Amino acid sequence: MSTDGYLIKGVQKMVFKIDETKKVESLFNSWQDTLIWSCLQNIMGNIYVDSLEKPLSAMAILADFCFLTGKPNEELVLYKPEGHDSDFIIMVPQNARWEELIVKAYGSKAKKITRYAIKKEPNVFDRKKLEEVVSSLSPEYSLKMIDEDIFNLCKENDWSRDFVSQYKDYEMYNKLGLGVVVLKDGEPISGASSYTSYKDGIEIEIDTEEGYRRRGLASVCGAKLILECLDRGLYPSWDAANKWSVALAEKLGYHFDHEYTAYEIWDY
Repeated sequence: MSTDGYLIKGVQKMVFKIDETKKVESLFNSWQDTLIWSCLQNIMGNIYVDSLEKPLSAMAILADFCFLTGKPNEELVLYKPEGHDSDFIIMVPQNARWEELIVKAYGSKAKKITRYAIKKEPNVFDRKKLEEVVSSLSPEYSLKMIDEDIFNLCKENDWSRDFVSQYKDYEMYNKLGLGVVVLKDGEPISGASSYTSYKDGIEIEIDTEEGYRRRGLASVCGAKLILECLDRGLYPSWDAANKWSVALAEKLGYHFDHEYTAYEIWDY
């Protein structure tokens, strides 16, 4: 249990980090986002509330994402947890009243965006089709699971850093994470990895170095990672930032669910 104080218009306000996450499970019942599940399961991320005893408002923060739920609360919208070193965050409001508070708090710093939720259907994947995608990889490239050496290489490049950035070290990644890369001359040029982890699966992060895009490499990596998850009894969750990502997900067997609103906050 911990508390943090900060000032709003000269008045001291309090926000609480809650470890007894069962107290806030009901506030997040309508969400189907694995980053929230990671926080509720105390695997990754944190949850902050307006009260430790009877929380009515809550926000779950993990990586670059913040999910706001319950009774709209300006204090939570304005609060930046200690240790969140990035000046960027994506806020996902539960409803329009939370949206209004985000816009009021951040003004022009808040950019409204649309993201795309993908259905979570554990038995939807066609192994044969995924194996065919993997086997389509040109012989000039090679596939490799992310080991310690690849983990360290991923940290060095902007395009691949999010494959491993939420894991403090390789030991944590090896325990909780999972990923694959395409190599060209021994260097990663495309990959699919766990952005975050939760009890029963991972949230997929997928990308390709700019000079190698539109060659089908992301499809190969995505298919291989899904197969590896299936072999391990894990669910490979997918949430799309754009329609290209939706199309790739659908190619690999997923189905689109719905659009939702989020806000990119700069100078957070």
